[in-house]
Amino acid sequence: MSDDLFAPRIPEEVAKRRPLADRLRPQTLADITGQPHLTGEDGALRRMIDSGSLGSMIFWGPPGTGKTTVARLLSGEAGLAFEQISAIFSGVADLKKVFETARLRRMDGRQTLLFVDEIHRFNRAQQDSFLPVMEDGTVILVGATTENPSFELNAALLSRARVLTFRPHDEESLEELLRRAETAEGRPLPLTEDARASLIRMADGDGRSVLTLAEEVWRAARKDELFDPDALVKIVQRRAPVYDKAQDGHYNLISALHKSVRGSDPDAALYYLARMFDAGEDPLYLGRRLVRMAVEDIGLADPQALVICNAAKDAYDYLGSPEGELALAEACVYLATAPKSNAVYTAFKAATQAAKQNGSLLPPKHILNAPTKLMRTEGYGDGYRYDHDEPDAFSGQNYFPEKMGRQTFYDPPERGFEREIRKRLDWWAKLRKERGEE
Repeated sequence: MSDDLFAPRIPEEVAKRRPLADRLRPQTLADITGQPHLTGEDGALRRMIDSGSLGSMIFWGPPGTGKTTVARLLSGEAGLAFEQISAIFSGVADLKKVFETARLRRMDGRQTLLFVDEIHRFNRAQQDSFLPVMEDGTVILVGATTENPSFELNAALLSRARVLTFRPHDEESLEELLRRAETAEGRPLPLTEDARASLIRMADGDGRSVLTLAEEVWRAARKDELFDPDALVKIVQRRAPVYDKAQDGHYNLISALHKSVRGSDPDAALYYLARMFDAGEDPLYLGRRLVRMAVEDIGLADPQALVICNAAKDAYDYLGSPEGELALAEACVYLATAPKSNAVYTAFKAATQAAKQNGSLLPPKHILNAPTKLMRTEGYGDGYRYDHDEPDAFSGQNYFPEKMGRQTFYDPPERGFEREIRKRLDWWAKLRKERGEE
C-alpha cells in the first residue's frame, strides 16, 4: 500500500501558490526585462534564433538578471531539448550521464542545450570534459557565471563559446517587474512613493530580489496599511542603501570615488568611500577598486601605492569590520594625495595595439636562444651582447622585431618617482645614440 494514502492532502489552491518570482517567470524571450541588448528585437540572442543557428555561450552577470530563464526559453524557441545541471551539486559521473543522454538524443535527430549553472565552480579538468561534446555538436553549452569568465574559465572553453554579459536591472526594469507583480496579484503594493523607490534600491539590480521583497510586503500589510521607508526597513529586515535623493546607484558612486582619487581630492574620496560603506557595499570590492586605481592612475609615479593598497585589502581580510575599513580609508587617502600618472596604463594600451596590428613577428635572432645545432646554423643568438659585460651594463641593442624597428610606448612624466625613471631613459637613449644603436 502506498504511503501517499497517509500523506496530508494539500489543497489545490495552496499547491498553486508558488513564490511570486516563479509565477512571474517570463514565458517568451520577448517578456524578458532588463536585457534589451540580448533579448530585444536587435539583441544578440534574437539574431541567433532568427539565423537558425545557435552556438555555445557563457552567460556572465550578477544574480537575478535572468540567466537561467533565458537559457530555458532559448532552448524552447530554438526547438532544442533542455538539460540543466549545477556545478555545485554535480560531478564527473553526472556529466557523463548528461553527455550520454545527449548523444542518444542526437542520434534521434534532436540536439541538446545543456545549461550549467555556476559553471566557474567546475575545476579545470571538469571544464575540459565539455570540449569534445561542444566540438562534435552533441550539446550546445550555455554556462552561467557570476564571476569574470576571463579569470575563472579555461581558455580552451572560452575559445569555443561566446561570452554574453547580463546587466543588473536598472530602476525602470525593476519598476516594470513590480507593475507585473501588481497585475498578477490584482492589488497595488502598499508603499508610499519614497518607500517604493527604497524597495527598488534594496533589490540592487536583482529582479528575483525585487519580487521577493514585494511578496514580503504584501504578506506583512494589514488592511489599509501603507508603509513609508522606515516601516519598509522594519518589515523586510533589510537596510536600504544610503544613496542621495537623486538615487545615484552603485556604479555612480564608485565612479565618483575613482574620479575623486584621480583628481587628488582626499576629502571627496573619503566621503564617497564612507557612503559606500554605509550603503552596505562589500569592503573587499572597494579594496579591489583601490588596487585598480593604484595601477591605473598612480602607477610608477609612486610604486608604493600598489603595495599599500594590497596591504590594506589584506588588513581588512585579517581584521574584518569595522577596524579593517580604516585600512581601506588610509589607502584611499594615500592614493588621493599621491602624484598621478597614467603613463604605464597608456603605454600598455599602445603596446597591446601594436601587438595586435603587427601579428606574430619573430624577435631579432640575436636575442633568441640556440639550444640546437640547426638553430645555431640559422643564426640564432649570433651577435648577442651580454649587458652585464658592457660599459655601464648597457649594450644598447635593438630588441624589437626587425620589421617593426624601435618603438616608444612608455613616456613617463616629470612627476613623482617617474622623474627618476625619465632620467634613466634619457641616459640610455644618449648611450644608444653614442654607440650607434639608435
